[in-house]
Amino acid sequence: MVEAFITREMIGWAMERVHETPISIARKLNVKPEKIAQWQSGDTRPSIRQAQELAKKLRIPFGYLYLKTPREEKLPLPDLRSVTGTISPSPDFLDVLYDAFRKQQWYHDYLEQDNASPIPFIGRFNLNDDTKTIAVDISKTLNISNYMRQECNSWEQFLTEFIRRAERARVLVLRSGIVGSNTHRQLNVQEFRGFAISDDLAPLVFINGRDYKTAQIFTLAHELAHLWIGQSGISNPDYMLRSKEQRHRIDQVCDSIAAEVLIPSVDFLLRWDDSYELDDNLDRIARKYRVSTFVVLRRAYEFGKIQRELFVLKYGELLGRVTRKKTDDGGDYYKLVLSRNSRTFTSALVVATGEGRVLPKEAAALLNIRVSKLRAIENSVLASEFMHV
Repeated sequence: MVEAFITREMIGWAMERVHETPISIARKLNVKPEKIAQWQSGDTRPSIRQAQELAKKLRIPFGYLYLKTPREEKLPLPDLRSVTGTISPSPDFLDVLYDAFRKQQWYHDYLEQDNASPIPFIGRFNLNDDTKTIAVDISKTLNISNYMRQECNSWEQFLTEFIRRAERARVLVLRSGIVGSNTHRQLNVQEFRGFAISDDLAPLVFINGRDYKTAQIFTLAHELAHLWIGQSGISNPDYMLRSKEQRHRIDQVCDSIAAEVLIPSVDFLLRWDDSYELDDNLDRIARKYRVSTFVVLRRAYEFGKIQRELFVLKYGELLGRVTRKKTDDGGDYYKLVLSRNSRTFTSALVVATGEGRVLPKEAAALLNIRVSKLRAIENSVLASEFMHV
């Protein structure tokens, strides 16, 4: 047996990074836990084949196991996350982030080859501009109006329509709670809620589908605000805090813009009636603007209509009524593929494949599906576009 002279320090680091234990990783490698302990202590070494399998299970390049110290994993986007205790990005998050970059870069190149014009609203404003002015511009650009709200039967439908209008404006909107198409690798909402890639040809926003769906409306508006001020970033705003209390200046601005897009402040103050019970105000305004009561509750707290204690109590009560979005674990497979990859991106890729500009194998890899599923995805895209003509 040819031994692999891997370092014990890297085994421990890699297991901690993916939250594995000697027992759990031993089970995956079909060896005894004592064997893993011996590798960690340096008493014995695995074979080359065992070390390769170990690296695979720990989701790191094989060569990493030979290093003395871990390599610093630098993120390609500004890290604006406000969750304390986040030391380094998880492998699941990194895989999702780099997968989104691959899609965004492909779409950028695709548009560049077609001589597409830059999108005018990307970076149209900056951090010092009035947030209400920016919110009005977002609503005007995407045609988020009272008429559009009334056309939606619920806040769930409003979210779907909001995403569709962002995509029509050429923003790729990816919404997923898993890595690729692997339902066993679920994303952690405590790590991030979303991120935005600001690009004047192919901007992209990603929404963590494991978050409460009621919060995803706000996250979408928040990430779109990133694009309007031309600021890429990874976000995890604390929705228990007011906009001005967010950790980063960019998150403070984007949070304020998002709230204004969803419920304009002038309208909110006119419609809030202090003589009404809290639940009556929440339900009435939520129905009017087709948002969840969670969004209205935050707006009320923002304007001092309720105190911190009541806000926290009601926030917990609302969360107790809902569950996290589960559609990544089941449902219509083809709709899930479109949601995870962006309808706009998927449609462009289908067209490029049909024109011979992209090989089917490459297209399938970009969509994280098998080649045999491409034709069905093409039919699903065509059906979807026909419905929205």
